[in-house]
Amino acid sequence: MTNPDTTQEILTTADGVPLKVSLKRALRRKKRNSLLLVAPLFLFILLTFLLPITDMLLRSVDNKIVPDLLPRTAPLLAGWDETGQELPGEDIYHAMVEDINEGAATKTILRLGRRLNFERAGMSSVFRKTARKVKGLQQPDSYQAEMLKIDQHWGDINIWRLIKRESGAFTKSHFLSAIDRQTNDDGTIGPKPEYKQIYIKLFGRTLALSLLITVLTILLGYPISYLLATLPTKTSNLLIILVLLPFWTSLLVRTSAWIALLQKEGVINDLLVAVGLIANDHRLAMIHNQIGTVVAMTHILLPFMVLPLFSVMKTIPPSYMRAARSLGATRFTAFVRIYVPNSIPGIGAGAILVFIMAIGYYITPELVGGTSGTFISNMIAYHIQGSLNWGLGAALGTLLLLLVLALYILYDKIVGIDNLKLG
Repeated sequence: MTNPDTTQEILTTADGVPLKVSLKRALRRKKRNSLLLVAPLFLFILLTFLLPITDMLLRSVDNKIVPDLLPRTAPLLAGWDETGQELPGEDIYHAMVEDINEGAATKTILRLGRRLNFERAGMSSVFRKTARKVKGLQQPDSYQAEMLKIDQHWGDINIWRLIKRESGAFTKSHFLSAIDRQTNDDGTIGPKPEYKQIYIKLFGRTLALSLLITVLTILLGYPISYLLATLPTKTSNLLIILVLLPFWTSLLVRTSAWIALLQKEGVINDLLVAVGLIANDHRLAMIHNQIGTVVAMTHILLPFMVLPLFSVMKTIPPSYMRAARSLGATRFTAFVRIYVPNSIPGIGAGAILVFIMAIGYYITPELVGGTSGTFISNMIAYHIQGSLNWGLGAALGTLLLLLVLALYILYDKIVGIDNLKLG
């Protein structure tokens, strides 16, 4: 058909719709169908990954407890000059009495005391004691004097500085604690006392042991993968079942088995004593320490190194080695110069998989690590489940996430993620 206004011919479909319009409709349908196909996966990732991480990031700086439970005191403290040596005025003491009375009536005062107790030991006791005794105050001549009678801590200017500092909607104290720092009474940031500096050491231990476990899985997994890749297919398929066999057993059972093997009265020590390598009164301590953590986690994570290596080695043509041998290379030289470089993508894929899994492992270090073999993930779990300091737990989790992302970027710069292969 021809447009009467122009001499240009317009192509149409069989039903008379212009071809350009029909193509646009088809593309829109294709995009819509694609989006509908990915929608369940996106929703799953949103609910199980993105929302929990966002919640963790918010909890690490959230500080709504103090301003919400001190609605009268917090605004007044904002106008108080804490740089001097004068205690807050009578109006602030009066507001604190009313807020504590209200918190005692709604049974929320313990939450306030526990939150401030994370920053300064003894604050929970101060608020509990004051909440019990402040009920009888009936418009005294001086609220300040009455509160000092109840507890002398209300005359400590540093406590009021702490309350003012933590009266905002957001706080940096959780992140400071996560790197063994604190806000001093004068407002400066400095290191915590040495006996409280544990988190930097835990991060360092987590990185060091995770790296050691990754190296051990490479050393143990490489010959196993090479054997599986060079054997006939029927035999290698049979042996690969043995590699996958640990996945059919509960992680808790496998970890508990290592406790039975490594403890002082365990199988390995009994065997060493029986063959005379060690004396009965000098049994080796191989459990509830770093040795137990490394041994158990290397065993558990070894299949995650073997499978990527095996899948990559399977793609290396045997003709490469034969060609190198025909050109005069020894078996060792051909292996080092030809086979190993071609298997590096598998090493990279297995290493990053094992390392990232190891750095966030929880149950195995908890069971066999004792005090010297636990990871930062164990401390995160303690604050979430034990101490209920969710803010500090979230801050530690956020730092761990940022650390993994930084190491991932560094790995990409040095090795290159594009060079990784899973087969």
